[in-house]
Amino acid sequence: MPHLIVECSEHILKNGSADEIIEKIYKTVTAIDSFEKNVMVRIIPYKHYTTLGTQDDFIYIFANILEGRTLENKKTFSKNVVILLKEMFPTVPKISINIREFERATFVNNSMV
Repeated sequence: MPHLIVECSEHILKNGSADEIIEKIYKTVTAIDSFEKNVMVRIIPYKHYTTLGTQDDFIYIFANILEGRTLENKKTFSKNVVILLKEMFPTVPKISINIREFERATFVNNSMV
Protein backbone atom coordinates (compact mmCIF):
# COMPACT_ATOMS: atom_id res chain seq x y z
CA MET A 1 0.00 0.00 0.00
CA PRO A 2 2.24 2.78 -1.16
CA HIS A 3 1.62 6.26 0.19
CA LEU A 4 2.94 8.94 -2.15
CA ILE A 5 3.30 12.48 -0.91
CA VAL A 6 3.89 14.83 -3.82
CA GLU A 7 5.49 18.08 -2.75
CA CYS A 8 5.69 20.72 -5.46
CA SER A 9 5.94 24.40 -6.14
CA GLU A 10 2.49 25.98 -6.21
CA HIS A 11 3.07 27.02 -9.83
CA ILE A 12 3.00 23.34 -10.91
CA LEU A 13 -0.75 23.23 -10.31
CA LYS A 14 -1.26 26.02 -12.83
CA ASN A 15 0.16 23.73 -15.51
CA GLY A 16 -1.81 20.62 -14.53
CA SER A 17 -4.71 19.95 -12.21
CA ALA A 18 -4.04 18.20 -8.92
CA ASP A 19 -6.66 15.56 -9.78
CA GLU A 20 -4.97 14.81 -13.12
CA ILE A 21 -1.54 14.50 -11.49
CA ILE A 22 -2.90 12.22 -8.77
CA GLU A 23 -4.74 10.01 -11.27
CA LYS A 24 -1.73 9.62 -13.58
CA ILE A 25 0.65 8.81 -10.72
CA TYR A 26 -1.88 6.32 -9.33
CA LYS A 27 -2.20 4.56 -12.70
CA THR A 28 1.57 4.50 -13.19
CA VAL A 29 2.21 2.93 -9.79
CA THR A 30 -0.61 0.38 -9.95
CA ALA A 31 0.60 -0.79 -13.39
CA ILE A 32 3.82 -2.08 -11.76
CA ASP A 33 3.82 -5.71 -10.61
CA SER A 34 3.47 -6.13 -6.83
CA PHE A 35 1.87 -2.75 -6.16
CA GLU A 36 -1.73 -3.01 -5.07
CA LYS A 37 -4.65 -0.89 -6.16
CA ASN A 38 -4.83 0.74 -2.72
CA VAL A 39 -2.18 3.33 -3.52
CA MET A 40 -2.62 6.68 -1.78
CA VAL A 41 -1.45 9.87 -3.48
CA ARG A 42 -1.52 13.33 -1.91
CA ILE A 43 -0.23 16.67 -3.17
CA ILE A 44 1.19 19.44 -1.03
CA PRO A 45 1.89 22.63 -3.00
CA TYR A 46 4.37 25.17 -1.61
CA LYS A 47 4.16 28.91 -2.07
CA HIS A 48 7.31 29.69 -0.10
CA TYR A 49 10.43 27.62 -0.79
CA THR A 50 13.94 27.59 -2.12
CA THR A 51 15.45 24.86 -4.27
CA LEU A 52 19.23 25.06 -4.20
CA GLY A 53 18.99 28.82 -3.69
CA THR A 54 16.48 29.40 -6.52
CA GLN A 55 12.75 29.71 -7.00
CA ASP A 56 12.77 27.07 -9.76
CA ASP A 57 9.68 24.88 -9.95
CA PHE A 58 10.08 21.45 -8.42
CA ILE A 59 8.27 18.17 -7.86
CA TYR A 60 9.56 15.91 -5.09
CA ILE A 61 7.84 12.68 -4.12
CA PHE A 62 8.25 10.80 -0.87
CA ALA A 63 6.99 7.27 -1.48
CA ASN A 64 6.42 5.22 1.65
CA ILE A 65 6.04 1.53 0.86
CA LEU A 66 5.72 -1.67 2.85
CA GLU A 67 8.99 -3.59 3.08
CA GLY A 68 9.59 -6.66 0.94
CA ARG A 69 9.76 -5.39 -2.65
CA THR A 70 12.79 -6.22 -4.77
CA LEU A 71 15.38 -3.60 -5.61
CA GLU A 72 14.43 -3.95 -9.28
CA ASN A 73 10.76 -3.39 -8.45
CA LYS A 74 11.54 -0.24 -6.46
CA LYS A 75 13.82 1.03 -9.23
CA THR A 76 11.03 0.53 -11.81
CA PHE A 77 8.63 2.35 -9.47
CA SER A 78 10.96 5.36 -9.19
CA LYS A 79 11.88 5.55 -12.85
CA ASN A 80 8.31 5.20 -14.12
CA VAL A 81 7.02 7.97 -11.87
CA VAL A 82 9.84 10.37 -12.84
CA ILE A 83 9.40 9.56 -16.55
CA LEU A 84 5.67 10.32 -16.25
CA LEU A 85 6.29 13.65 -14.52
CA LYS A 86 8.99 14.64 -17.03
CA GLU A 87 6.46 14.03 -19.81
CA MET A 88 3.75 16.00 -18.01
CA PHE A 89 6.06 18.87 -16.97
CA PRO A 90 8.95 19.07 -19.45
CA THR A 91 10.08 22.52 -18.28
CA VAL A 92 10.32 21.65 -14.56
CA PRO A 93 14.04 21.40 -13.78
CA LYS A 94 13.82 19.49 -10.50
CA ILE A 95 11.84 16.23 -10.35
CA SER A 96 12.83 13.59 -7.79
CA ILE A 97 11.46 10.64 -5.88
CA ASN A 98 12.63 9.00 -2.67
CA ILE A 99 11.33 5.58 -1.65
CA ARG A 100 11.23 4.79 2.05
CA GLU A 101 10.22 1.38 3.37
CA PHE A 102 8.27 0.83 6.55
CA GLU A 103 8.25 -2.39 8.57
CA ARG A 104 5.34 -4.79 8.29
CA ALA A 105 5.77 -5.69 11.98
CA THR A 106 5.25 -2.13 13.22
CA PHE A 107 2.66 -0.86 10.74
CA VAL A 108 -0.83 -0.48 12.18
CA ASN A 109 -3.93 1.19 10.79
CA ASN A 110 -7.41 1.54 12.25
CA SER A 111 -8.76 -1.62 10.60
CA MET A 112 -6.08 -3.69 12.35
CA VAL A 113 -7.03 -2.79 15.94
